[in-house]
Amino acid sequence: MKIITIIPARGGSKSIPKKNIQILKNKPLVAYSIEYSTKSKCVDRTIVSTDSLEISDICKKYGAEVPFIRPTELAQDASKDYDFMRHALDYFERLGEIYDLYVLLRPTSPIRPKGLIEKAIKIFIKDSSVSSIRSVAKVKEHPYRTWSISSTGSMSGFVEDVKEPYNIPRQQLPDIYFQTGDIEVISRETILQGSISGSNIHPLIINHSEMIDIDHWEDFSKASELIKS
Repeated sequence: MKIITIIPARGGSKSIPKKNIQILKNKPLVAYSIEYSTKSKCVDRTIVSTDSLEISDICKKYGAEVPFIRPTELAQDASKDYDFMRHALDYFERLGEIYDLYVLLRPTSPIRPKGLIEKAIKIFIKDSSVSSIRSVAKVKEHPYRTWSISSTGSMSGFVEDVKEPYNIPRQQLPDIYFQTGDIEVISRETILQGSISGSNIHPLIINHSEMIDIDHWEDFSKASELIKS
């Protein structure tokens, strides 16, 4: 299979200005995702999709290709992941380059566990019906323990299709996972069908200790402690 990594790194960021190129342990944040991809022997190309010439120049220094500048209309706060992934697919297919799998690595996850790309590929090889794979971790705050509050001030369980979910013993709670954002791997066919998920999504389960999502300034401090020098 031919495999390409797409790293989205737009210039705009409200919570942290220029977040994707802020320095974390002497390297810009986006560099960690670039290096993760380029170290994988399974990946044929590592591409950064950005609307910023500044980010483009920095990414090239760390080994990524930036064959195009993402159109501004695809780099807004409300832009969807599918939009820039389909833009990349269309760009390469116009050049006659067909990739079987698209690996999506977000710059905001700098401490991924080793081997996620390789594990995902094995799942696709084993089951050709898989539409996509994404990393998940067990929830810490179980949704069965969540509540909604009415305008009168009374509470009701947020999960409505289970009888008194908030009273179920902890040992009997079903395992529930949230998506971590560390990695997604999508088949070409899934993107062509208008999605980056599809109907047969498989998990890569990771531990909380192996992940962090950079969204606020304090997350940089946490990440700095977790990253080995």
